[in-house]
Amino acid sequence: MSVIENSKLTVVGAGSVGSSVAYAALIRGSARHVALYDINTEKAEAEVLDLAHGTQFTGSSDIVGGSDLSVVEGSHVVVITAGAKQKPGQTRIELAGVNAGIMKSMMPQLLEAAPNAIYVIVTNPCDVLTVLAQETTGLPPERIFASGTVLDTSRLRWLLGQRAGVSAQSVHALIVGEHGDTEFPLWSSASIGTVPILEFEPATGGRMTVDELDRVAVDVRDAAYKVIQGKGATNYAIGLTSARIAEAILDDEHAVMPVSPVLHGYHGIDGVALSVPCIVSSAGAVPIAGTPYSASELGLLRRSADALRQVADSLRD
Repeated sequence: MSVIENSKLTVVGAGSVGSSVAYAALIRGSARHVALYDINTEKAEAEVLDLAHGTQFTGSSDIVGGSDLSVVEGSHVVVITAGAKQKPGQTRIELAGVNAGIMKSMMPQLLEAAPNAIYVIVTNPCDVLTVLAQETTGLPPERIFASGTVLDTSRLRWLLGQRAGVSAQSVHALIVGEHGDTEFPLWSSASIGTVPILEFEPATGGRMTVDELDRVAVDVRDAAYKVIQGKGATNYAIGLTSARIAEAILDDEHAVMPVSPVLHGYHGIDGVALSVPCIVSSAGAVPIAGTPYSASELGLLRRSADALRQVADSLRD
């Protein structure tokens, strides 16, 4: 595969998340063409107009959109944000029933309009919805996956960077598992630069402890709830996250990211979408089979899989 020329990124859903994805994609130059699709004609057209008014300052990308499915045609990447949003105090899993119905009815229409696209599901609970969407469409797992814990990983690296006094880009640590309450960090392979995380000596303060890292993991897990409580939704960071994933696809980067495809034979896990380190390119997302896990991490990964399997099974009944 190779870099996609004259690339088109379509965002489905013109709410706070979808419009933030489109905004981030325009500013970053993620794709040559950006489209915004929503069944609410007035909302979609207003968001597109607002974005278009600033394109003098955003490089060569252009923006179109509306409520006609023709907007989606020719897409190389489709980022799906449509659905009910998470309310204060509501878990991602509690959203499952409503958004599963939306996903099942919407996916066949999108696939007809853009049969060759790679689909990135952001709508929560993204892991469960990815399983249902993959079953509904029959797409190979590498072509339909969730944004997963890419955002959670960014939150983790930001917090650790603040503590260690280094840039987030110099923190090498991943959140894996469910994008939600059973997610966890891969501490066994985490490092600051080349130094294992528990051995790093910050310029101020002593080394981080296991207890401190446990508190950081909880802060990352609950970060969305804090943002939602204060402003009603998370949108800017997930907008940037989604644009970054799209770039890895459109530019055929072969970047390693913890996205969430349906897994088959991954450390004994089958039929569940979980975030694990994947190679993301123009072919989609392929899990890295040789990713090492400690015994406790493998137990946590399987616990996460079991929790999501139960939710997915309940939605099939």
